[in-house]
Amino acid sequence: MADIQGSYDDLFTAVPTALAGLLDSGDVGGSVAVFVDGEPVVDVWGGFADAARGVPWQRDTIVNVWSVTKTMTALCALVLADRGELDPDAPVARYWPEFAVAGKESVLVRHVLSHTAGLPDWDGPVSEIYDWPAATARLAAQAPQWEPGSAAGYHSLTQGFLVGEVVRRITGRSPGEFFADEIAGPLGADFRMGLPAEHDHRVALTVPPPSRDEDYTAGAAHSVADRPATNPAPAAPTPSTAAPASPSTPVTPTAIRLRDGNSVAWRRAQIPAASGFGNARSVALVQSAMACGGSVRGVRLLSQTGCDRAWEEQFSGEDLRLGMPISWGLGYGRFGGTYGWGGWGGSTVMIEPEARMVVAYVTNQMREPAKDTRGLDIVMAAYDGLKGLQADG
Repeated sequence: MADIQGSYDDLFTAVPTALAGLLDSGDVGGSVAVFVDGEPVVDVWGGFADAARGVPWQRDTIVNVWSVTKTMTALCALVLADRGELDPDAPVARYWPEFAVAGKESVLVRHVLSHTAGLPDWDGPVSEIYDWPAATARLAAQAPQWEPGSAAGYHSLTQGFLVGEVVRRITGRSPGEFFADEIAGPLGADFRMGLPAEHDHRVALTVPPPSRDEDYTAGAAHSVADRPATNPAPAAPTPSTAAPASPSTPVTPTAIRLRDGNSVAWRRAQIPAASGFGNARSVALVQSAMACGGSVRGVRLLSQTGCDRAWEEQFSGEDLRLGMPISWGLGYGRFGGTYGWGGWGGSTVMIEPEARMVVAYVTNQMREPAKDTRGLDIVMAAYDGLKGLQADG
């Protein structure tokens, strides 16, 4: 069995065993954390930080978690909403006046948080996503592909710029700076959007699926790369009865390659939908605020009411980009009694408010999305431990 480092409560033995099983089956490396009441009951890691399997995964190894980053950006917006500085029902243009062109006057903040804004595709060059003013100016000029709010289509890359620019207009700080100052800093969480060079030596670069290379892409418009197959089986959402308006001229999306995500430019840039770097411990710690009524380890980020906003269903039905039924809250996917999201390549966060539990799994090993159930395996192992914990309580 693979050597697993770290610590865990004996009731949660199934979790490190599940991680060891993934490494034994060929994965390069990864880490898992389970927090209950804001404290770790599992904090383990194993495998290697490099494809050549020469550098062991360490306690402080960090990795690109891809779209798990969206939950961090959503939390920034929810904190501002809780403070009364951001109104989710306000037009985006209230905060970002240049956005009110090309039919986007009716796009609300909640639309961009719930993937219903009609701007799902990045149609510019990859190089432009590293340039915040250029990226946001492109999106400000773009026309929606459907009537905002009438349909959902996963905004895999664009959501971070849309939410992030609203955060920047309100606070005067980039989303990465706001996150560092107001969330990660107070909590002592080792998670960053926009990674300084001094942390490069800790990064485990992402490894493509077997038989793939670094030209492996996140797919075209209907990619299932971020399909949340890593969550517990959700209750089937009720299909939406709202028919999308006639779409505008379709956008040809730009494919993001694995080599882009492994580049120095990607690490330095703030791409708040997809370029967050951390480990399972930091992901679980931050999102424990959402599981524990807004307060974790004596730090209050937002109120219980502010947390509850994430639960508010904004859309239920077929997602035009994911090609599957989904229920969207404010910045999070809703799955039965849980919410969270997964990232391209397998990283996952799941929040269980009733049990005040968060499960986080991060990895540098990609698998083909349609066959990737690793996050689900980890989550279900955590539930085994939770049952024991509740029985003891």
